[in-house]
Amino acid sequence: METILQAILLGIVEGLTEFLPISSTGHLIVVGDLIGFHNDGRVFEIAIQLGAILAVVVEYRRKFTDVALGMFNNEKSQRFILNLFIAFLPAAIMGLLFISIIKTYLFNAISVATMLILGGLVILWAERRKHQVRVTDVDEMTWKDALKVGLFQVVSMVPGTSRSGATIIGGLFIGLDRKVAAEFSFFLAVPTMFAATFYDVYKHRDLLHASDFPMFAAGFITAFFSAWLAVRTLVRFVANHTYEVFAWYRIAFGLVILITAYTGVLTWSH
Repeated sequence: METILQAILLGIVEGLTEFLPISSTGHLIVVGDLIGFHNDGRVFEIAIQLGAILAVVVEYRRKFTDVALGMFNNEKSQRFILNLFIAFLPAAIMGLLFISIIKTYLFNAISVATMLILGGLVILWAERRKHQVRVTDVDEMTWKDALKVGLFQVVSMVPGTSRSGATIIGGLFIGLDRKVAAEFSFFLAVPTMFAATFYDVYKHRDLLHASDFPMFAAGFITAFFSAWLAVRTLVRFVANHTYEVFAWYRIAFGLVILITAYTGVLTWSH
């Protein structure tokens, strides 16, 4: 029962943080440390992200349906699919090459804290820059725009960086408006996290057992519903606000982790 409750808590954390620029993986690592939840290969943390991604599919079901129906005869749909594929490729390639190294050396609270602080500073700097908006609709993006966003996504492979943060802020840098940057980040999450989840589960299939199913199901379901809430809220929020509040949260949270680790108040993974 304790493990199920831990899975539910981690599912809520995953769902609420996956699409905010504060690093869902980083929060899962830190919260997992706090509640004493550990699993071989970190498969659980990756697998429940699928629940959060399905929330995007449900929220934008009309867009995905239109794209699916027009993939063979609609130029706009074909361009959208091509852009997603191009943006997906850099992280897919780098993930295949380096994910084992990253999980071995960087899936720890101290690395997360460091990247939370650095990422927060980058967001503050980005928000103080003057951005020249070129693209005001996702369907106006070119393949070059998609590739640039995909390269920004590679940075987010380091826990604590934030996939949504890297792609949204990267989108602002290249001329996407706030809503377009956020929505393309959501759309890009679908192929990226589907691929990451199935690859990781397959790679560590020997570590999985039928008895783990209730734990994974609990995390998956809670991640779905909390992510659905987060996506709907964030789209409305970014229309009228900057990301500075998330930057200050990242910096404060990262400092708390480092200070408690340095003073010995809490023992974090290294």
